[in-house]
Amino acid sequence: MNKSKVHTPRSFVEKIYLKGELYPYLKVGMKRVNLTPTVEVIMGETMKTENPPVYLYDTSGVFFDSQVKVNLAKGISPLRSDWSWEGLQIETVVDKYGIERKQAKQGTIATQLFYAKQGIITPQMEYVAIRENLNCKELGIDSFITPEFVMKELAAGRAVIPSNINHPEAEPMIIGTKFSVKINSNIGNSSTSSTLEEEVEKALCSCRYGADTIMDLSTGSSIYQTREGILRNSPVPVGTVPIYQALEKVGGVVANLSWEVFKETLIEQCLQGVDYFTIHAGLLSSYIPLTRKRLCGIVSRGGGIISQWCELHQKENFLYEHFDEICDILARYDVAISLGDGLRPGCISDANDEAQFAELKTLGELVLRARGKYVQTFIEGPGHVPMQKIKENMDKQIEYCHEAPFYTLGPLVTDVAPGYDHITSAIGAAQIAWYGTAMLCYVTPKEHLGLPDKEDVREGIMAYKIAAHAADLAKGHPAAMIRDNALSKARYDFRWRDQFLLSIDPERAEAYFKEGKLLEDDYCTMCGPNFCAMRLNRERKSNVKGK
Repeated sequence: MNKSKVHTPRSFVEKIYLKGELYPYLKVGMKRVNLTPTVEVIMGETMKTENPPVYLYDTSGVFFDSQVKVNLAKGISPLRSDWSWEGLQIETVVDKYGIERKQAKQGTIATQLFYAKQGIITPQMEYVAIRENLNCKELGIDSFITPEFVMKELAAGRAVIPSNINHPEAEPMIIGTKFSVKINSNIGNSSTSSTLEEEVEKALCSCRYGADTIMDLSTGSSIYQTREGILRNSPVPVGTVPIYQALEKVGGVVANLSWEVFKETLIEQCLQGVDYFTIHAGLLSSYIPLTRKRLCGIVSRGGGIISQWCELHQKENFLYEHFDEICDILARYDVAISLGDGLRPGCISDANDEAQFAELKTLGELVLRARGKYVQTFIEGPGHVPMQKIKENMDKQIEYCHEAPFYTLGPLVTDVAPGYDHITSAIGAAQIAWYGTAMLCYVTPKEHLGLPDKEDVREGIMAYKIAAHAADLAKGHPAAMIRDNALSKARYDFRWRDQFLLSIDPERAEAYFKEGKLLEDDYCTMCGPNFCAMRLNRERKSNVKGK
């Protein structure tokens, strides 16, 4: 065999775009891995068999397209700026910073849920259908994921497409049990660490490695400017927890929070382009005493803020009291609500307790109220949950919350591994995603220890991409098995380059390979040339006629 150094030139992985049929102007981006042929020697005769390309879901947007040059100061091109469909009525307004933004005209609604209930397939719906299928049709694989199916899942509230009209840079994606499991990457500065540039870099790193959404959890200075930098360069939806900025506006004094300050913050972020909000509206004042017997009390930052406000003012949660008005605001921009679990368990001991499930029931009530306002809604979940209690979380969420998509932090299945919580949580994440969770919030190795840097973000994303893909396989997603089968065949054929490019983390796979040896051959350094079972099997086949 002719030996050569392993390398992965970019030409072997291409950015390709598939066109829409209902909306021909759609260009749905994905990666195509062009595989090398399988070469076998059978009874002295060289046989060459072509391997079809494999299409991969791509969250990196134009950052993987070699034909596009990006100026981070100006932001990426607004993909959805000229999309329109039946019934959409938009007007231009100027925000307090003098920037032109968009909103639905007074008395009209811009949400994907509204149009789905009218039986209208929007460009977003066709886009995500094409994106989810990863060109299955070309490979001869039937898929149930059609634009009509997407519309029906949205109309039923079982899926959401976060798609703020002021974030046209974002490529549409869908969160729902019947679709591929998505992952979220948390970033954000604090008062003690990280700059605007560092947060934008972390956002881009998240997209590059596979995050489907980004949550900006900034609590330090320059929250608006940091978020603007992220939004204008993000090809994926961006979420926030608005209570953080509202608290910053009142100098960090919880007692000074009010509905008026929160409302102002909501509108500001809607106009800026945030795609979904975490809102802790289900934490009622009557549930707070239920947490006092917990080992770790209330660990949610948003939950801690709201509970303190309720106790200071001896009033009900103003987010619950004004929830209908919140929905009216969000409906003009197509901002989705992620109903926050302010009372999620912060340790294994507190899992599945009375406080957690009391809040979950209220979140179910809020789901119906939001749907009545045509606002897309999904539910946040725990937290820290041992393995034997994970399924109960999923079952109760489905029961209480009317099949709204579930979005979980892990859960972490043990508390004894600081520094490795991306692993402890990925174990739980794979399980709960198999049971039906639609999106997973990643955990980095620095969870409970510090603010993650770029490398921590990468480690967290990779752990969760593995968990999500494992769940997709278990659930039978139409495109999931294609990649596994292609990589397995490449491994059997000793097509090293193809193995790297089909892996979750091609860079690390190739780096580990090169640590063992620099040259391609029909074995790896784990077994060596004389003990490789696959090599021995291939040699046996080479001496047998036929295949």
